Amino acid sequence: MGDVDVNALSEITLEVRRGELLAVVGPSGSGKSTILNLIGGLDQPTSGTIWYDGWELSACGRAELTAYRRDEVGFIFQFYNLVPNLTARENILVSTEISSHPLDVDEVLQLVGLSDRVHHFPSQLSGGEQQRVAIARAIAKNPQLLLCDEPTGSLDFRTGQRVLQLLIDLKQKLNKTIVVITHNSALAQIADRVVYLRSGKIFSVHLNQHPAAPEDVSW
Repeated sequence: MGDVDVNALSEITLEVRRGELLAVVGPSGSGKSTILNLIGGLDQPTSGTIWYDGWELSACGRAELTAYRRDEVGFIFQFYNLVPNLTARENILVSTEISSHPLDVDEVLQLVGLSDRVHHFPSQLSGGEQQRVAIARAIAKNPQLLLCDEPTGSLDFRTGQRVLQLLIDLKQKLNKTIVVITHNSALAQIADRVVYLRSGKIFSVHLNQHPAAPEDVSW
């Protein structure tokens, strides 16, 4: 059989506004991860353009995209991706070493509530603590944009609520722009805006006039 072209996204027009928490919601195969990869400079579109703060990412070469990811973007993954033989503090330090304007690591640890766990290895931390280390690692290099791939997907309900509250706190205290992709429509309640995907296309955009507090969201 020959190659088959698959359009992961089609006819997408999406604006991410500075300082907002945007949720991108859809089932598996809807194009959520592709959107995250395009915004994060991990993939390039086959057609169309992507702009970030006056910077045409879709026209950038590899070196420019590397600089963009290093300076402007923090990634938060479902499965944490921590270095197992580094302590919590050392995992966070890794990201600050590639940044030209990092935040103070100890202040970041305090911000995510892990000041008493700095010397613990990932295997000594709970799932929620590991995710907080991953969030701290993402923000320590001081990016404007945080891209979150199913940030509560590996956590129990209560821990997931606490992680969502942490993301909201970071948005408010540090004026970060946050994009969360999820299959869990309940998480959309905490977002400023919600984009619903289906089969690679946007079929609905919803503005939350009064986003819910994580403690009031259940799934």
